[in-house]
Amino acid sequence: MKTRLIRALMLVALVFTVLSLASCKPKETAGPDANKPAPAPDKVNVEPVKTDVEPVPTTTKSPDAVLVTVNGAEITQKQLDDLIKPHLERLIKQAANLPPAFLEQQKTLYRQQALQEMISMELLNEKVKIAGIVVTEQDITDEIMKVASRQKPPATFDQFKAKMETYGYDFEQLKTQIRTVLGQQKLMAKEFPDEASFTEADAKAYYEKNKAKYDIPEQTRASHILIKTDLTDPNSDPNQVKALARAKAEDLLKQINEGADFAALAKAHSQDPSSAPRGGDLSFFGRGKMVPPFDKAAFELKVGKVSNIVETQYGFHIIKVTDRKEASTTSFEEAKAGIMAEQGQRKLRDLAVKYVEKLKTGAKIVYAPGMEPKPAAPSRVPGAPSAPGVAPK
Repeated sequence: MKTRLIRALMLVALVFTVLSLASCKPKETAGPDANKPAPAPDKVNVEPVKTDVEPVPTTTKSPDAVLVTVNGAEITQKQLDDLIKPHLERLIKQAANLPPAFLEQQKTLYRQQALQEMISMELLNEKVKIAGIVVTEQDITDEIMKVASRQKPPATFDQFKAKMETYGYDFEQLKTQIRTVLGQQKLMAKEFPDEASFTEADAKAYYEKNKAKYDIPEQTRASHILIKTDLTDPNSDPNQVKALARAKAEDLLKQINEGADFAALAKAHSQDPSSAPRGGDLSFFGRGKMVPPFDKAAFELKVGKVSNIVETQYGFHIIKVTDRKEASTTSFEEAKAGIMAEQGQRKLRDLAVKYVEKLKTGAKIVYAPGMEPKPAAPSRVPGAPSAPGVAPK
C-alpha cells in the first residue's frame, strides 16, 4: 500500500496525517538513501518547504518562554517543541545529505509554520470551549479504532498504540491532539451544519472521479543483502574498494546457494541499516520504485529465487523475491471507509481554514520580540524535502 503524504492546510490536519502514516510503510521523500535501494532518480519529485513568512532567527529559549499570546492564552516554547519533535527528527533524517546551513533554515521555517498553525488551533479551541463542546474518552477510542480497523490486517488498540510509538509519538500526547481535532470537527459541524457533511454519495462521486488512484499495479516483495561501495575517500582506490565489496557479496551468495539462511546472513552482514534487522525485508514495492538494476532483477525473479550479484550506485546486492501481487483494482466498497474518513476530514479542514481567517481579524495576537512573521520568499534547493505533517497555507 502506498503511503499518501497528506498536505495539511493547517495543524488541525496533523493528527490525521499521523494516523494515515500508521496504516502503511513510510514513503521515501528525500531521494535515494545511500544505504539501500531507493526510488529511481527519474521518479523523485520532491519540493522544498515553501512558506509566505521569513523564518525568525533560531535562538535558545527557556521551555517556559512565551512565544505568542492569543486573546491572552499563552503558547510556550515547550508546547511548540513537544508538538513538532518527531516531525523535526524525520526532517533531519530526510535532509541528512543537504548543506547544514540549509537544513537549519528548513528547521526554522518548519518551526515558524508550526507556530502559525498553533495560533489557528488556539483560536479554534477557544470557540470549542465557548460552544460547550465535549469530547469523551470513548470518542477518542472510537476514532483510533476507525483508523486501526482500516489497516491490513486490522489492528487492535494496543497494536495501534505500539505502531504510533515506533513513529516517535508519545501516545498520551497523541490522544490529546486527537481530542483537540475532534472538538474542532464538532465545532465545524455545529457552525456549518449544511456544508460539513460528507455522504456516501459524495464518496461514490469522489471514487468515480479518481478511479485511477485505486488501480494497484503489480508489486513484488523482496529481501536483500547490501554490501556498500563507499567511494568518498579520496585516498582509496575505487577499483580496490569495489573489488573487495564484490568479493564479500560473492562469498555470501555462495553461502546462500549452499543452503545458508538468507535472513540470518542479511541480519549479520547487510549494510542497509533499515532492512538488515528485518532479515533484509523491503516489503512490497511497485515497478519503478527502486533504482533500475535492482528493479529489473526483482521483477524478473520468480518467487523464492535468489539473484546473482546486482550492482547499483550504492553497492552490490543479493536479492531474494519472497512474494508477488498481481495488478488489481480496489473496489468502492473496499475504499469507501477510507474515502469517507479522509475526504470528510478534508472538507472540515477547508471549512476551518476559512473560519480561522475570520477569527484572526478580531483576535488579539501578541508576538514575543523576534517571533513576528515577516513576508519573504525563502531560497530553494532542488530535491529538499518538505516538512512532514505541516504544510504552508
